Amino acid sequence: MNVEDLRLFVTTLDTGSFTAAADALGVTKQYVSRRVAALEALLGVRLLNRTTRRLQATELGVLLHDKATVILADLRDAQELVSAQGASLRGTLRVSAPMTFATLHLSHLLPLFMQQHPHINLEIDLNDRAVDLLADGYDMSIRIGTLEDSSLIAKRLTDMQTILCASPGYLDKHGTPANLDELQHHACLLYGHSRHVEWRLREHGKNKNLSVRGQMRANNGELIRDAAIAGMGIAYLPTFIIGQALESGALLPVLDQHWPAPAAVYAVYPQHRQSARAVQVFSDFIKEHVQHMTG
Repeated sequence: MNVEDLRLFVTTLDTGSFTAAADALGVTKQYVSRRVAALEALLGVRLLNRTTRRLQATELGVLLHDKATVILADLRDAQELVSAQGASLRGTLRVSAPMTFATLHLSHLLPLFMQQHPHINLEIDLNDRAVDLLADGYDMSIRIGTLEDSSLIAKRLTDMQTILCASPGYLDKHGTPANLDELQHHACLLYGHSRHVEWRLREHGKNKNLSVRGQMRANNGELIRDAAIAGMGIAYLPTFIIGQALESGALLPVLDQHWPAPAAVYAVYPQHRQSARAVQVFSDFIKEHVQHMTG
């Protein structure tokens, strides 16, 4: 089986069409189509269902895609080990990261990393959803909080505290809540994707999910932070977003006895990528620089 044919097949499924795969690999559409057909002939099975609108993998095609993705990654690791051990890093590193965390704490670090490793092609996808690392072709993801997929390898980068806060002006005008019940009568600034927002807090030593409502909801923490600074209500945000506002006094902590235990920020990667030198170097670089930046 030709490794290049596997690469063409995987890229075709990842990009969704022969044309997109050809553009990504710098070859012609006809060449991609011909080589995928040759792969099907070699295996004696149909890997793709072709229609006028789109390509869809058969059940066997999905199986081959998942196995081939691992094989190609292993080959890339072997190449890195042989050609780059003791030398400069080379190759492409695809990383998924939460948008606000990346813009606040990674954006100024990435040029430094690229200067230190000029032969690395770094692809960063900012997305707050938990991506499927294997299916979506990522080498690594930065995730915050509870990790649900136990098959992934996780490296702790730093701790993160989520707190309740409000501006001095808001508290002067509306008062400071003394307990969680009083919080229900305040304007709450809602950070999240869902219309039903719950704040995970602590009461009498136990976790409590508090349903809250408010006039403003956004899926961007910086917008919620700025609204809180402007006196529009009480926000529940991680310290990596509001650290500077707390230091300057633009925001004040509220109900600190009810804050949850600190969560962690992780570098997460599939098991078959744990030995990849680029993944290890990049995650170590991020860990070194963010430990003192997240509040």
